[in-house]
Amino acid sequence: MSELQLNAVVKTFGATTVLQGISTNFAGGTVTAIVGDNGAGKSTLCKTIAGVYHPDSGEISLDGLKLNNLGPHETREAGIEMIYQELALAKQHDVVSNLFFGREKTRWLGWLDRKAMMEQSQIVLDTMGIALPSLKREVGLLSGGQQQAVAIARALLFSPRVLIMDEPTAALAVREIEHTLELIKKLKERGLIVILISHRLNDVFAVSDRIIALRSGTIVADQMVHETSMQEVVSQIMIA
Repeated sequence: MSELQLNAVVKTFGATTVLQGISTNFAGGTVTAIVGDNGAGKSTLCKTIAGVYHPDSGEISLDGLKLNNLGPHETREAGIEMIYQELALAKQHDVVSNLFFGREKTRWLGWLDRKAMMEQSQIVLDTMGIALPSLKREVGLLSGGQQQAVAIARALLFSPRVLIMDEPTAALAVREIEHTLELIKKLKERGLIVILISHRLNDVFAVSDRIIALRSGTIVADQMVHETSMQEVVSQIMIA
């Protein structure tokens, strides 16, 4: 199983220190939720892991590979994928185009290999139990839950070791939330390191093994789910 390690990670923006020496680790086959109030540093932490930001000091490594100076593309190549709350889908394009956006398969003379992309797309969707009306359907015509499933499938196409999800259930209906949580459980079963940012504590307790609570860029609690409660987590993230 893979291991992602953070050692004394600091991130500043101007005079503001957003991450104040974060040290922790994440193991494969587990779901770790990162919770905290607005401005706690959740998104900054995950974007720093994903290479969007570079830490000012400290070290981030995945299975011994240092990630500090890698950009988003190199970090993805190293095995880290992040699904943003906005999903970043091209809604006027079909499912297959979205799954392979920026990493299209080509054949002779650079022609797109649509057949190969269709086949690989269907394999990933089938493996995760994701049912869509058609791979040729424009993504903008899919429901919110189906679009979330497309974003997850896109992240899985290139066999990541780490998957970071930013508020994956925030804009979904109840039935779609349940389906997304089932997909997260399947990601865990595949041995991925899953990092979940969420304000929805019901969802956190439904799928997570561990909860890290942030406040003002500092870890104020790091507990296994069975060792804590929603009331305790709320008290940890609230500013006294």
